[in-house]
Amino acid sequence: MRIDFKWLALACRNAMRNRRRSLVTLAIAATGTAAALLGGGFALHTYESLAQASARDTGHLVLAAPGQFDGIDNMPLEHGLSGRAALTRELLAQPQVTRVLPRLQFSGLVSNGDKSEIFLGTGVDARQEFLVKGPFMKVEEGALLDDGGSTGTAPAHGPGIVLGKGLARILNARPGSSLTLMSTTTAGSLNAIDVTVTGIVSSGIADIDKRLAMVDLATAQELLVTDKVSYLSVYLDELEHSDAVGEAWRRQYAGRLEIRSWLEQAVFYQSVKGLYNRIFGFLGVIVLVIVLFAITNTQSMAVLERTREIGTLRAMGTTPGEVTRLFTLEGMVLGSGGAVLGMALAAGVALALVRLGIQMPPPPGRTGGYPLVVTVSPAMYAAAALAVTALAALASLLVSRKAANQPVVEALAHV
Repeated sequence: MRIDFKWLALACRNAMRNRRRSLVTLAIAATGTAAALLGGGFALHTYESLAQASARDTGHLVLAAPGQFDGIDNMPLEHGLSGRAALTRELLAQPQVTRVLPRLQFSGLVSNGDKSEIFLGTGVDARQEFLVKGPFMKVEEGALLDDGGSTGTAPAHGPGIVLGKGLARILNARPGSSLTLMSTTTAGSLNAIDVTVTGIVSSGIADIDKRLAMVDLATAQELLVTDKVSYLSVYLDELEHSDAVGEAWRRQYAGRLEIRSWLEQAVFYQSVKGLYNRIFGFLGVIVLVIVLFAITNTQSMAVLERTREIGTLRAMGTTPGEVTRLFTLEGMVLGSGGAVLGMALAAGVALALVRLGIQMPPPPGRTGGYPLVVTVSPAMYAAAALAVTALAALASLLVSRKAANQPVVEALAHV
């Protein structure tokens, strides 16, 4: 349908004939659009935050020896990765790679002399590990492994260890406390090592904090009597490069390494995204249906009131298509106007939330809240405006077709 400016100007004037009804319709369309955009923006911010948390935790890409991801080990590090140093140098030579962090996962018992508790430990590169964690790991007390000397809490007895605050509470441990780690070596024998708590951290998830223990990689390898690691976590310059780089490496290292992206490892992220997509998608459909009914009602009343006018236009030579075009343009004016107002309202609320710094309560299973932030996505705003305008045009088209095609005499005789 070609839009002539004179028809558009006429549609704008007709749309505001009954100002009260048109303003109510605009308010409904604006409120519905803003609600859909705010809900979608909240979901997008949640996705972005969870994606960053997952990628920082596992790395954008995870490289391991064949069989490591199956989780079936008869002995510790049965499918461990050897030759770490050479592989790290090879990976760091690629331009998109910013960091390559080794990680050694192990488990066992940690004791304070009076009480023992199961722990899930990770041997890490202390100089880089906590840099990539960023805001997703909070230091509650003491210092991290790489800065203990500068804070005056350097280990006094044995290498350092960082505990989750839940595990520290169970063991009544504080920075400076001496503990003993016990685990099974790669040969199947029991080994123990004394460590000193340097810091207590929180991951934000209570169940993880009850078992979390982190030591330097050399300490973990000494405990397990090995030079292997569980896997290498590779961090790229951009999260979006993960799929392309991962696919290239799968071809390059086929048979030598297994490679998984952060998304394949992020079970929680995928579950939350699937749930939110269904919830906010359903709410979005409801909002669009409400907007559709509001514009349909407004245009139905306008067509009913102007039936004799339609008959007059037809008698003067106006075609049914031109009458339908006029009402369709009126609906588009109302729909696009409501969409623009809704976008402005949603953007204003998003900005206000950033300024106010409102905190959401902790989600189930987590120990800390998070800021209420709504993402302003140009693509989502454009899609919402297009959807509302298209629905308004469709509703007006369907409502006006019958009146535009009725006989001229019947239209002129309408009361």
